[in-house]
Amino acid sequence: MYQKTVLPNGVRIITEEIDYVRSVAVGIWVGAGSRDEKEGYEGISHFIEHMFFKGTKNRTARDIAESLEAVGGQLNAFTTKEYTCYYAKVLDEDMDLAMDVLNDMFFESLFDENEIEKEKKVVIEEIKMYEDSPDELIHDLFSDHVWNDHPLGRPILGTEDSVKGLSRKKILDFMDHHYAPDNLVIAVAGKIKHDEVLKKLAPLYGEFKRGGRRILEETPKGQQVQEMILKDTEQMHLILGVPGLGQEDEDLYPMHILNNVLGGGLSSRLFQEIREQRGMAYTVFSYHSTYVDTGLFAIYAGTTPSNSQEVVECVLAEILDIKKNGISQSELQRTKSQIKGGLYLGLESASSRMSRLGKTELTYNRVISPEEVVEKLERVTVEDTKRVINRLWKRDKISLLMLGPAGNEVDMDALFEKIGWDEE
Repeated sequence: MYQKTVLPNGVRIITEEIDYVRSVAVGIWVGAGSRDEKEGYEGISHFIEHMFFKGTKNRTARDIAESLEAVGGQLNAFTTKEYTCYYAKVLDEDMDLAMDVLNDMFFESLFDENEIEKEKKVVIEEIKMYEDSPDELIHDLFSDHVWNDHPLGRPILGTEDSVKGLSRKKILDFMDHHYAPDNLVIAVAGKIKHDEVLKKLAPLYGEFKRGGRRILEETPKGQQVQEMILKDTEQMHLILGVPGLGQEDEDLYPMHILNNVLGGGLSSRLFQEIREQRGMAYTVFSYHSTYVDTGLFAIYAGTTPSNSQEVVECVLAEILDIKKNGISQSELQRTKSQIKGGLYLGLESASSRMSRLGKTELTYNRVISPEEVVEKLERVTVEDTKRVINRLWKRDKISLLMLGPAGNEVDMDALFEKIGWDEE
């Protein structure tokens, strides 16, 4: 299904031919994100993403914006804590145009001083917008508190002060170190031929030399926090969480099952109990953020401030029930089917297939097929999930962060005693 070519300088080009579609998705994946930013460079990965769209030697910012829209295509990018992706989706007949635009952005961006200063204002507005969305902001605050000053806990956008301190010199320095051949994957999926893709990309990407693979700082250890951040909001925003699992951990698949059972959808335990049965939240869900060497397993809910204690009690009670009694066989099978269905349905577009190629190749140095994922999921037993929840959700590891109005603090010790969580 997949074809992969590693150029002599280390650039990986990987493709998947889907002959029954009329589209092509192209992604340039760079193994650099906010965890790679040293002091004084916070937010620079995301800022570089913005600057790629601000003009090249061959195109103005307007030209870039209009280039693929004119043929009904899409051009965009995103930055995470560990990688950045620039991508396009077009009709197969416009593949050359999509590649030309992406290549131009990657190799010929100007990083004009005036545009840098202008874009700083744009990103600062983005930060302010984010800070006005407490249901989004709390997740970054939680990472920051649990991973206490480690780069992985920093916000991807940076801060207003750090963005103001960015410069053209810092941009070029960061790119010299991180936008390097052996830290780069180009993924293409759709109505394509591998040899044709290689012919178009190899001459450009096979020639450049700089930097090297990332060197990660030590793994963040994670600390237990219980904190209330005061903000004048209508709801109390709550996150309970624990340090999670890195991408190579053998318990990753049982953990995915647990995540779905707890808060992964409309049929999840927390959604049914907190929203459907008690009507105490509109939004409640769990998630696991997986990184190279660690992770974060968290549960979020937004509720009326006076309901905070009861919502936290419900969350802890559900976790404790699984710790003691495990999940049922029917929950296990339903969740496996749910994950498998979502996985395969998500692969019906060229974009999602391109994303799977790029992300797994960049992070695992190989493509992980849907079939491999399903095979590992099918091996998970009820006993596996019980073992993993007891491994992760220990009383002395559980953190609680609250964002909202004063006077609604939660007494965690009292709740542990009330529900009979006697593990220290």
